[in-house]
Amino acid sequence: LDDWGMQKVTVQQRQDLMEVIEDRHGRGSTLIASQLPTEHWHDYIGSATLADAILDRLLHGAHRLNLKGESLRKAKAQNTESVDPS
Repeated sequence: LDDWGMQKVTVQQRQDLMEVIEDRHGRGSTLIASQLPTEHWHDYIGSATLADAILDRLLHGAHRLNLKGESLRKAKAQNTESVDPS
């Protein structure tokens, strides 16, 4: 799931997410990329009961990698700008 937390989750998306996470739970890995700190995920998902169920499955046993530093997109854009086309 890329760019997790960019927009609020609708009721239908929340239900779909629960179904997908439930189907994957214990069967395979789920990778989530987000700039939203995990302590805000419950509010992002909404609906306390479903948020609890989804996050219990996602976060229990999860491996978290917190990246630091400048965006690689920003560094790439700066490198591209410094190239002389002539």
